[in-house]
Amino acid sequence: MNLAALFSGGKDSTYALYLAQQKGWTVKYLVSAVASEDSFLFHVPNIQLTPFHSEAMGIPLKKFEVSGEEEEEMAALQDTLEDLDVEGLVTGAVASDYQWSRFNKIGEEIGLKVFSPLWRKDQKRVLEDIISAGFEVVIVGVSAEGLDKSWLGRPIDEDCLKDLERLEQEKGINISGEGGEYETLVLDGPNFRKRLDIEDSVKEWNEDRGFFKIRRVVVIER
Repeated sequence: MNLAALFSGGKDSTYALYLAQQKGWTVKYLVSAVASEDSFLFHVPNIQLTPFHSEAMGIPLKKFEVSGEEEEEMAALQDTLEDLDVEGLVTGAVASDYQWSRFNKIGEEIGLKVFSPLWRKDQKRVLEDIISAGFEVVIVGVSAEGLDKSWLGRPIDEDCLKDLERLEQEKGINISGEGGEYETLVLDGPNFRKRLDIEDSVKEWNEDRGFFKIRRVVVIER
């Protein structure tokens, strides 16, 4: 089966497309929305880096721009998918009913099967699986009590997972960042032919939230 993958460069969309590939399906396209900070449906931090992921994974990228208006975003995604020779769409939806319902609505309207392999899965287990599979993931945005500037650029590994578990218990954060507590960027993984290497970055902090701004990244041999 040929699929398009709704792709942001974050852990969930990357891992979801990997699981689709593990089923023997072909991910023919990465589909990324260049969105405003007010986007209803799409991931924003470091979205400009998806062309580097496309090169690293060897999968063509289809980008489209959205302005933050809900109906406009859905129409833009639908128009993009209708132009692709695929039978289905894979998404990284984990717990958002809003996203899941809208992606499935688009799929029904244009005759695409929608696969969301992380949907309603135990979120700690998903993080454990991402780590054990060998994905290299860093935190690029934080916006929750307990997540300070030191978390920016931090790899998601076993030590990080333990700290996230502690904050889940103490502060009530969502361990997978589904409440917007943190955002991620994938640099490498088992389905990458090459890897992303960050050459220049800066930590930006504003009151109670921060962003790991990547100024320069290159694609290198693994």
